[in-house]
Amino acid sequence: MRDNGAVTSATRQPEPPASSTRSASPEQAAVPAVPPRLIATDLDGTLLRDDKSVSPRTVAALAAAEEAGIEVFFVTGRPARWMDVVSDHVHGHGLAICGNGAAVVDLHGGPGAHRFVKVRELARENALDAVRLIREAAPGTVYAVEQTYAFHQEPDYPKMHREIPDTLAPAEELLHPDGAAAGQPVLKILAYHPTLDPDAFLTLARLAVAERATITRSSPSALLEISGPGVSKASTLALCCAERGISHEEVVAFGDMPNDVEMLTWAGQSYAMGNAHPDAIAAASGRTVANNDDGVAVVIEQLLGRQR
Repeated sequence: MRDNGAVTSATRQPEPPASSTRSASPEQAAVPAVPPRLIATDLDGTLLRDDKSVSPRTVAALAAAEEAGIEVFFVTGRPARWMDVVSDHVHGHGLAICGNGAAVVDLHGGPGAHRFVKVRELARENALDAVRLIREAAPGTVYAVEQTYAFHQEPDYPKMHREIPDTLAPAEELLHPDGAAAGQPVLKILAYHPTLDPDAFLTLARLAVAERATITRSSPSALLEISGPGVSKASTLALCCAERGISHEEVVAFGDMPNDVEMLTWAGQSYAMGNAHPDAIAAASGRTVANNDDGVAVVIEQLLGRQR
């Protein structure tokens, strides 16, 4: 989840990221071994332009894919309440994977009326362990807690989100069984450090927390996103595909940041954006142009052209 202004797979184990020399422009990418049945796309930095809009070209490409019988899934780190930006562009199933795989949400009801279809929560014990271990490894870390319908943060957590937090309190109090976060599942916690390099912070946190949680990032700042063990965009996407009888070879995925790596590795064909993080480029089987140049639409148009 980017600053807002700006799996383990259920069916296939992710492979180590390949060398970035795997990536190619869309014009050089290989024709899919099997016709695609599902397109999985990240939002910020991928489908959305930097001004958070969906271009007319991209809207037309998404509609054309659906008309061709290819399902489109939005797969994002965003919480469900931030999905209004694409709520007008859901077709058919109307589902989106939010919170880096922590929730599958039905967007048919429109902004504020979404329904949680699947929730993969972060256990409070794991969340508290992560808070303690990361704070010990990186003093000065501050936290926020993301739930299905609530958002809480520590007093020193920076103002980088749309909404006013429901509660201001230390993370340990928020996550206590009787704390403000009681009564709703915890989807993820956010950890921010004011001075560390973002990638260095990610590595440090992963070493400190180990298997207690899944840690990734999608922000240009040192903001980490912490989910339950094994919860990722890829693992939840794999579950949704299995329910539909869709194999990973039939999935085309798009992404730009470390939180997309597992999904880009898992999908049969995947594209890193022209503006992507090096880890996303290394994980993808192909590369397209930047989000501001409608990189997702460019590939979809080519895929549909090959099917004709």
